[in-house]
Formats: sequence, C-alpha cells, structure tokens
Amino acid sequence: MAGSDAGDHENSGYLQVQTTTDSRAEAMELARAAVEARLAACGQVAGPVASTYWWNDELERSEEWFVFLKLPADRYDELAAFLAERHSYDEPEILATPIVSGSASFLAWMRDETRPRPAADATATAQDHGSDEPVRQATEGQIRAE
Repeated sequence: MAGSDAGDHENSGYLQVQTTTDSRAEAMELARAAVEARLAACGQVAGPVASTYWWNDELERSEEWFVFLKLPADRYDELAAFLAERHSYDEPEILATPIVSGSASFLAWMRDETRPRPAADATATAQDHGSDEPVRQATEGQIRAE
C-alpha cells in the first residue's frame, strides 16, 4: 500500500512469523523453544519445500522446512532476536506477516499464552482443580472456555 510502513508491526496487533531451516529436527526445536519461552502462542512446522535462492554468488537449491509462529506484535523483537541467536543459518529468514483479522477468542488466547508466567504455574497439577492428573496445556485446537 502506498504510504504504509511494511515494517510497522506494532499497528497490526498480531503476527505470523516464518522462518525456514534445512532439517525437520531443527524446525521442530525452534517451534518448541519459541512456544516454551512464551514468545509465540503456537508453532507449526510444514515441509519439506524445495527452495531456490542466491547465496555467495551461487544459485542454490535445497530442501527446507517452514516454521510458522503466531504471536502478538509486541513480542516480535524478542522472538526475532531469539530466532537469530538459535538458528543454524548465517542469515536466517525471519519474516512477519500481519494477521489482519481473527476470532476474538483465538486472538485473546494468543495474547494470554505469550505472557510470562510465574515459575509455579508451569508446574501446576490438576490437584489445584481437584484431580491427581497433570494439567494439560491447551493447544491451538483445544482452547478451553473457563
């Protein structure tokens, strides 16, 4: 759009960030670590995909795996630094796409799941809820109404 700042992620509210890597194992680990650190509410891995690109003046072709991460825009800078530090590539792809619309409950879930928690919350059990079974963390497809 004319006059828009493509890098202005603060105004969109929520983002989907993507990166690629050359192994499924690394893709899965990046997704897990970002979600565990509460930098993203959800991490998804897809692939493999065939990539063609220039690198060091050579035309390269490789098999890569996508990592998609969903998060509030205000967590982007921390997630980008996290990915840059942990990624095996010299110059990793870190791209953010604004989420222009979504269900209010899903967006609220994204915001809630990316807020830091006290350490005690991470080890909570269902005993807090009257059961001996461990508490299951909600996944993207299991968002619970409480």
